Amino acid sequence: MPPYDTAGREPVVVGVDSGGSGVRFAVAGGPYREPRVLVSRVPVRTGPEGISAAHLLEQLLPAVRGALPEGVRPAALVVGAAGMATLGSDLRAVLPGALADALGLPVLGLASDAATAYAGALGQRAGAVVAAGTGMIALGTDLRAWHRADGWGHLLGDAGSGAWIGRAGLDAALRALDGRPGGSAALRRRAEAEFGALPGLPALLYPRTDRAAVLASFAPQVAAAAGEDGDALAAGLLRDAAGHIAASAAAVCPPDGVVALTGGLFRMGAPLLGPLGTELARVLPDATRVAATGDPLDGAVLLARALATNGLRLPADEAHLTVHRVAA
Repeated sequence: MPPYDTAGREPVVVGVDSGGSGVRFAVAGGPYREPRVLVSRVPVRTGPEGISAAHLLEQLLPAVRGALPEGVRPAALVVGAAGMATLGSDLRAVLPGALADALGLPVLGLASDAATAYAGALGQRAGAVVAAGTGMIALGTDLRAWHRADGWGHLLGDAGSGAWIGRAGLDAALRALDGRPGGSAALRRRAEAEFGALPGLPALLYPRTDRAAVLASFAPQVAAAAGEDGDALAAGLLRDAAGHIAASAAAVCPPDGVVALTGGLFRMGAPLLGPLGTELARVLPDATRVAATGDPLDGAVLLARALATNGLRLPADEAHLTVHRVAA
């Protein structure tokens, strides 16, 4: 089967974005003017071997086979996955051979979700991308090597993230409950409306495996307290978050690079984006702020197209982007 149709259109490629809420697949090129996107709401399982290659294949193969044009094999496929660097050993061991056998795939890229977020936001130019939602990571490159800051999870890092903001807001709510300094009556009211009586919050939070997401769910309330309520403490928390985010961007951005922000955290709007713009201008005065042009699935497709045409400019390394070519 050819990797593109007889009309000489773009090679058919596949992008995959695997995260905590499920998996998205995109088939692009060939007869498709726009990528054909399919969604699974079932997250890929993680076990003793890391991210399960078998479970990913159970979802990937039917989706991709159903979307491929008849008689066409993909010229390249890129999987972007959260935890690829530390949990991707099973994917690296199994997927190249399995996808070569099942789809006739000649080249496979395995990328961290930060790398696909970078490619989706900036394409293949030098710069830095901050990807922030429940967590937060900054990734930059001078096109020779990748540079990472934070992304260490809500217990050890992710400073400025949704979980970080939410935890700080709940801390202020509990301080107000106790009568300790550093409390916020506005955040206490919002926390009680969100979670009920605050003495029950530890029992609600600590046993859960999705604690980071629960903490992050309160971050919009911190933004609302800062904006709608005019709460000075909440506004200060967002300024602190902006400082952490900007510091991570500065740690990875090459000289005179471009900087983009991507992820759900930045939908919080002016209460966060205002101080963040100020901080970025202070710590990266020579960098150019640009809007992200796409998301991690767009980045996976872009990387697949680059592999299919031997046009990859972003650096390959074990942590963020590995390339597996299958001998014909």
